[in-house]
Amino acid sequence: MDLRIFTEPQQGASYDTLLTVAKATEDLGFDAFFRSDHYLKMGDVDGLPGPTDAWITLAGIARETRRIRLGTLMTAATFRLPGVLAIQVAQVDQMSGGRVELGLGAGWYEEEHRAYGIPFPAEKFARLEEQLAIVTGLWGTPVGETFSYEGTYYQLADSPALPRPAQGQVPVLIGGHGKTRTPRLAGQYADEFNMPFASAEDSERQFGRVRAAAEAAGRKGDDLVYSNALVVCVGKDDAEVARRAGAIGRQVDELKENGLAGSPAEVVDKIGRFAQAGSSRIYLQILDLDDLDHLELISSQVQAQLG
Repeated sequence: MDLRIFTEPQQGASYDTLLTVAKATEDLGFDAFFRSDHYLKMGDVDGLPGPTDAWITLAGIARETRRIRLGTLMTAATFRLPGVLAIQVAQVDQMSGGRVELGLGAGWYEEEHRAYGIPFPAEKFARLEEQLAIVTGLWGTPVGETFSYEGTYYQLADSPALPRPAQGQVPVLIGGHGKTRTPRLAGQYADEFNMPFASAEDSERQFGRVRAAAEAAGRKGDDLVYSNALVVCVGKDDAEVARRAGAIGRQVDELKENGLAGSPAEVVDKIGRFAQAGSSRIYLQILDLDDLDHLELISSQVQAQLG
């Protein structure tokens, strides 16, 4: 089971804080550092010092790390034009030496669009589908050839399809709970399907839908990586679990029900249930980015038991 660190900087984190967490992620042996792509806080937090842009952040971290994978869960298709996004991600991939992954979603948080003057179209899912076709099409165009696309929302004419990512084709992540359209898009375009904040039982059902969609698209179900994103709250004892839950404004019982919470043994056991459901990778949502001891405990007491 791969464990990846997943942060939510819109809740309040500077670039320096994110870099510190990313370096700890690398030093402690985790597989990757991912971040959300949001411009507005959620819930009862001050969100200070304010939002950081996902791909600018990852560009900086790419130059300060050497091993870990870097990516987004999820970049909103509403935030960037697909040609520009392909250039940005390819450049960060070059800056990292080929360690970038792109999680791409339709976008859902209308308030942040209003707050920063970003259009929030009704046909978000249809736009996402065209963005996926364009981004993967640009990256898949041989050097020296051009890429054109005539869609309902986006049109590209004779693009040189440059720059190319260092790794050729950046892995694409698609995720979500939708029972029909989401599996179809994942089956066609995704290298990884991520099921966010769901039970092992619901994850297993959704993984099955994605496998079926991949096979309908002429692929093998095992062509995709299947993963989960879950909030994590681990402590050496009950008091430490309660302290960490309180620091992020959550209740221990709720975290144990809906996330990965409790002692290292409890968390390892629950991770095993997701593995049985077909997951091979978990994005650990870290909500207190100042608690680096939490990362160390997960590394030494949870990750070490997973092999």
